[in-house]
Amino acid sequence: MPEMMTEQQRRVMIVAGESSGDLHGSHLLRAAAAHHPELIFFGVGGERMRAAGCRIVFPSDELSVMGLVEVFGQLPRLIVRFRQLKKILQGAERPDLLVLIDFPDFNLRLAKVARQAGIPVLYYISPKVWAWRSGRARVIAERVDRLALIFPFETQIYAPLGVKAEYVGNPLLDEFVLNQPKGLLRNKLGIEAGEQVVGIFPGSRNSELKYILDTLVETAELLHRERPDVKFLLPIAPSLSRDLFEQRFADTGLPIFIVEENIYEVAAACSSALTVSGTVTLQLALVGTPMAILYKVAPLSYAIGKRLIKIEYVGLTNIVAGRGIVREFIQEAAEPTSMCHEILRLLDDQDYAETMCHELAAVRQLLGEPGCSERVAAIAAEMSV
Repeated sequence: MPEMMTEQQRRVMIVAGESSGDLHGSHLLRAAAAHHPELIFFGVGGERMRAAGCRIVFPSDELSVMGLVEVFGQLPRLIVRFRQLKKILQGAERPDLLVLIDFPDFNLRLAKVARQAGIPVLYYISPKVWAWRSGRARVIAERVDRLALIFPFETQIYAPLGVKAEYVGNPLLDEFVLNQPKGLLRNKLGIEAGEQVVGIFPGSRNSELKYILDTLVETAELLHRERPDVKFLLPIAPSLSRDLFEQRFADTGLPIFIVEENIYEVAAACSSALTVSGTVTLQLALVGTPMAILYKVAPLSYAIGKRLIKIEYVGLTNIVAGRGIVREFIQEAAEPTSMCHEILRLLDDQDYAETMCHELAAVRQLLGEPGCSERVAAIAAEMSV
């Protein structure tokens, strides 16, 4: 059912293809509701965007796939959903603006449809052309009217291409301000202040778990054998099943707490963390939790990606820092013994952990000031007129 519209209201289709996009989209929606209530949002997102007022056409977890090989198994569903959105963009109830959040392989195709239909396109959180497929920057410039960038170094990439691209700050700073950890989770779980807690951060993609979950469990079991007194915390993203983790850890005997508190509260309760490589590394950096980064995908995906990716690091924290401040365990190197040793070092070597915490604080400074969501909402209001 199309929304009942007043003369002043403007319809915005928004498409976020995975959990981090859902998170950033929800903050954008709330900023728009507070400052630009004339904008009515509908599209693709998760529960956080739904709770923030977006009418969900279909949930974003139907699109969330990681790895070049894994995509092929999901192609029929992706095509059906793409055609559904294309029909909306070309139909009588077409939106006044299309807002795309990351997820480039799907969203850039949508941008082309919108451009052909005369609908302005705002790309929020640009595809990572600085990491791989740099030629895609020219495609973006051709299909997108404006870019809202979340890393300051990205502006120099688009400057020669004639597209309006501006640095708007990083949305995680807005989220962090809204979710400052109170440090009460340990009390809630009955963990003493002096006890060591290792966080296991598995990310938000079901497709990712196939290749990393067993490795995470085995690493935690090794740590437990080395340090029986260490506790474990595992936060579940809204896009993942609690049952999956409870079943996998049920027979391990690990002292593990599987929780659904906000990521910053969990990070604040951890002495150190083993995490996947994405957005969560910056969330941990904002809290200042020392970490090790794990990256593991299908072997063929990695073999192809290794030839295409042109950056030295996979973890966003290291990419923003411009150097390896956190150890990364990639593909074959992501094996339990090595990662167990690194976590033990973070627990035992105070100088090592404090140095990393200091460098994580510098990463936070590089991200700039809060207010990103309000800036993007203002751009959306301007573009939808």
